[in-house]
Amino acid sequence: MILALDLGNTQIKAAVFEHNTLIEKYWIAYENAIAALESILTNYPQIDTLCHSAVVHNEKFNFSTFKDRFTIYQISRESRFPFINAYTTPETLGIDRMVLAAGAVLHYPNCNRLVIDAGTCITYDFISNDDVYLGGAISPGLQMRYQALHHFTDQLPELQPQSISEIIGNSTSTAIHSGVIHGVLFELEGCIERYSEKKDNIIIILTGGDANFLAGHLKNTIFANPNFLLESSIRLYEFQNND
Repeated sequence: MILALDLGNTQIKAAVFEHNTLIEKYWIAYENAIAALESILTNYPQIDTLCHSAVVHNEKFNFSTFKDRFTIYQISRESRFPFINAYTTPETLGIDRMVLAAGAVLHYPNCNRLVIDAGTCITYDFISNDDVYLGGAISPGLQMRYQALHHFTDQLPELQPQSISEIIGNSTSTAIHSGVIHGVLFELEGCIERYSEKKDNIIIILTGGDANFLAGHLKNTIFANPNFLLESSIRLYEFQNND
C-alpha cells in the first residue's frame, strides 16, 4: 500500500492507495499532521511507501519522524516526467501543476489535455497530444475572490461559496455570490471554449477542492475528479519506478 500526500497551501490532502485504487482519503490540518498520519498508519499497517509532492516549503511539515519506518518518495522537479517541459521558466512551475500534467499524459494518452485545478488558485495546464507541456494560466480561486472583496473594501462581508442560479443579485450577499460564482463559471467556460477552438481532440479535466461544486454548473463536457492530483502522484510514482 502507498500513502500519497499533497502538501497544499492550507492543508494536507492524503489518500491510501492499493495499486491505483483509492481506498480512503483524508484532509489534515498542518498542526495535527503527525497525529493524523500516525492514526492512518495504525489503520493501514500494510503501508510501505509514502509518496508526496509539496506546494509549500518543506519546513511546514517534517518527514523525519517517519523516515525509518518506510520508503519516503518525494516528487520534485528533478524527477522524471512523461512530457517535454516547454515552459520558458521551468524553475517557477509549481510541482503540483507538473504532477497534474503527468497524470493527464499517463491517464489520457494520444490526445490534447487541459487540466483545470480549482483550488486556492485556479490553474490551467495544457499538454499537447505529442506530450509537450506548453503552459496555461493562473487566476484567483473562489475563496480568494470572496476574501478579496471583503479585504479590499470597507463594507462588503466575507462570504462562503454558495450555489446561485440568478445572474441578478437582489441584495449585497446575492450580488457577491453572483459576481464570484458566475465570474468563475464564465472564466472556465470561456477558457474551455478558446482551447477547444484551437485544438481538436481535447480532454478537459477539472480537479481541486472546488471541482464538484463547479462541475454541475458547467455546460462543457469535462471529466471532474477532485482526487486527480493524488491519483496522478501514484501514476507518476509507478512511471518513475517501473522502467
